[in-house]
Formats: sequence, structure tokens, C-alpha cells
Amino acid sequence: MKKYLNLFDFSQEVNYKTEILSGITVALALVPEAIAFALIAGLSPLTGLYAAFVMGLVTSILGGRPGMISGATGAVAVVIVALAQQYGVEYVFAAVVLAGILQILAGVLRLGKLMRLVPHPVIFGFVNGLAIIIFLSQLSQFQNADGSWLSGNTLYLFTGLVLITMLVIWGLPKISKAVPSSLVAILLVFGIVLFFGIDTRTIGDIASIKGGFPPFHIPMVPLTLETLQIIFPYAAIVAGVGLIESLLTLNIVDEITETRGRSNKEAVAQGTANILSGIFSGMGGCAMIGQSLINTSNGARARLSGIVAALMLLVFIMFGADLIERVPMAALTGLMIMVALGTFEWASLRTFRRMPKSDVLVMVLVTLVTVFLHNLALAVLVGVIIAALVFAWDNAKRIRARKHIDENGVKHYEIYGPLFFGSITLFNEKFDVLNDPDEVIIDFQESRIVDMSAIEALNKITERYLKVGKKVHLKHLSKDCIQLLQNADDIIEVNVMEDPTYKVLVDKF
Repeated sequence: MKKYLNLFDFSQEVNYKTEILSGITVALALVPEAIAFALIAGLSPLTGLYAAFVMGLVTSILGGRPGMISGATGAVAVVIVALAQQYGVEYVFAAVVLAGILQILAGVLRLGKLMRLVPHPVIFGFVNGLAIIIFLSQLSQFQNADGSWLSGNTLYLFTGLVLITMLVIWGLPKISKAVPSSLVAILLVFGIVLFFGIDTRTIGDIASIKGGFPPFHIPMVPLTLETLQIIFPYAAIVAGVGLIESLLTLNIVDEITETRGRSNKEAVAQGTANILSGIFSGMGGCAMIGQSLINTSNGARARLSGIVAALMLLVFIMFGADLIERVPMAALTGLMIMVALGTFEWASLRTFRRMPKSDVLVMVLVTLVTVFLHNLALAVLVGVIIAALVFAWDNAKRIRARKHIDENGVKHYEIYGPLFFGSITLFNEKFDVLNDPDEVIIDFQESRIVDMSAIEALNKITERYLKVGKKVHLKHLSKDCIQLLQNADDIIEVNVMEDPTYKVLVDKF
């Protein structure tokens, strides 16, 4: 149990002071985010706060990435808003529970390994898009309730407090890292506002966070097929978006901490957290890249920081609402702007000229889809599809054939590069069936038969030679390829010691 929770594993060199202080800082940053996302979804602020508590606690204990923070997120909020408006909060709770079940199934089926298919330009685009979203979301703090921009002394005071926060977060680590700079910045600005009696926007101006322990509540929806038809599309999208954002955040935290998380374990933890969130009156959520970066930048590396953040959030709700509601929004705005600046991959801009144009296109496109559509799953899916098509196109051009006629008058075609659906046209163009001698050898020692399109191409080329009465030998094919070829007995030259053993990708549906 000690090793599993990673709370008292001294081999991890856990700094308990850092973990606890970082957890408190993250809890403060979670409050306005959770409230804002709940309001976006058309739900009460406590629904977002309860989700942040449950998601943060469960994933910190059970998750596959110590140090990563989960909570109520905008990605989930924009998905469930239509469901909440049309059918009400009970259907939202039911959809969140179903999404959790789907995420657990994904983890049990070990689908987390599919994140290996996400190329680095997609991750760059995803991160940059999120950084821009985080930054743009803070601009609303510079507006009045009616949407007009702050002006005069109100603007100057708010901007000054934001800049003080950013300056402390940037400068304090250069002097001392004994205490998280973000927590010092929040406390300093809070102290300035209280000492000078500055009238500025606070957390309490957004909404009250006062409440009790999250109430246990089974979603009150009819257990019918019609209900399932209503909630399943939303649950599937929430599950997909949540897993994509969580596992991409896991990869980012892996790079920062130079350690490796467990994606399938994280998927099960996210699913468990969403199920519990749905039955404890929460709106659901997933990993939060902003809060995770706050946590890691503070030096937190273990599960303790996430547990402290969740428990402190509950303390704020139950006992400290009056005090927390007085925290200036300027301090949290400055903190989130620094998170946005730290999240953006500035190195990706410097590599524009050195990166392939296709990678630049993928990165920019994923960033734009993330920013303008706020659909992280779609952004990643678009990026992966484009990257896969570019990869297929590049490999399709790499098929080569070295030709020569030996002393016996036999023509040899030595094939280089993968043979798959994208390269079969160029492959067919390599052969001169009518003018070739009566015996031909096609050698695949430096090639690989990838899919059924390639098998069909081999069947057709052998048929073309057989129609004109010429004999063809295929060398260095796997047993899998031989079994799939129609005329294998007549055209295969067996090389027992040399034949490869790979499998051909067959469409089984």
C-alpha cells in the first residue's frame, strides 16, 4: 500500500513541504476554474467544485501519473452544456457515470497505448492551443459584468495587481525555491488588497463557494433504452475528450519530470473518478494541464500534492468559503497568465524553418482547431489523420526496384521500401511484363508486404506474367503472405532459412 500510494516512499525523495504548499496553491487556482466551467455548462458552481474535489482526490490516489491534477474542465463543460439545457442536470450526472464506465473499459482493454500514434507536432499544436485558450480566458477578468472593458483606476489597479503577481512568480524562484512562488504571489497580493483596502474583484464576486460535503446522489433518470440513447453520445464524447486530454497531459508531465506514467492505469482512474463524480453531484472532468503545470513548476512530484489540493478544496467549500471568497481575482489571473506563458511551446516557433512543412501544417492546424472550436478530441483526431496521410504519402514514394539480368538470362527485381495501399501504383510501374525474359525473380528481402492491397498487387502482377506464359518467382515472403496469395504453389520460391515471419494486416470486418 505504501508503494502504491507513493505517499511515504522515501526512495522517491518526496519533499513534503513542497507537496503540501503546492497542493494549497493548486486548490486556490482550482476554485475560479471549477466555478467558471460549471457556469459554462449551465450548472451551479458547487457542481463544478464537487467535481474538482472528487476528480482530484480519486485520480491522485489511483492514477498512473503522480503529480498530475484533475478536476472539472472546459473540454467537458462544452460537451455537456447542450445536454444540461435540454434535459437537465440529472441527465448530466448519468452521462458522466456512463462516460466513466467507458473510460474504465478503455483502460482495461489497454487502449492507452494508442497515444503512441499521436505525433509530436500534434502534441505541440495541442499544447499551444491550450495555452492560447488559457490566456484568452483570462481576458474576461478585464471586463465588467456587462461585457465592457475596465477603465480608469479600476483597470490600473487590477492590471497592477496582475503584474505584481506575475513578477513574483517569475522572480522569486531566481532568489529562493523554498516556497512555491505562485503561493507567495497570491498571499502577497491578498495582503496588499487587505492592507490598503483596495476595491477589486474577488472570487466571491463570481459566485459563492459555500457548501457541505458532496451529497451522494444516484442520478434520477428513467432506466430505459430511450435514456441510454439520449446520454450515450454525450458520454462517449466526454469519455473520449477526457482520455485524450488526460493522456496528452500525462505525456507532457512525463517530459517535464523525466519520468514515465502509466496511461492505462490513468484511464481506469479517470473512469473511476467520473463515476464517483456523477454520483456525488459533480459535472465530471479530466486532467487539467494548467493546474498540472502549476503543480510541477512548484516542484511537486508525488501523489500527495494532488491529494492535498483536493482536500483543501473541500475545506474551502465547507469551512473557509468566507475567507477564500475574498481572494483577489487579479492574483489568480496573473497566475493563469504565467501558466499560459509557460505552457506555450516557444521552441516550436523557433523550429518552423527546420521542421518539414507537413509537420508545421499539422501543428498550426491542431492549434487553430483547439482555439476556435474548443474541441480537443477533434483537434487531435484531425492532426493524427493528416500526419498519417502525410506519412503514407511519403512512404508511398519510397518504393524502389533494382533490376538486373543474371548469366542464365533470368531477370531480377530487388524491391526496396514498404509495399502497401499507397505504393502499389508505383510498384506496378516498375515491371516490363511484355519485354521481360521468360523467367523473372521478384525479391522482397529489402521490402515488406504490409496489407491486403499489397497482396492483391502481387496476385495481379503474377497473373500478368502467367497470361503471357512467363514464370515468376517471389522470394523472401513471410508464411502469412504465402498463404494469402492465390497461386502460391506455382510462384513461390521457398527460402526456409531466410524468409521473414511478419504478419500482413488483414481487414477482418
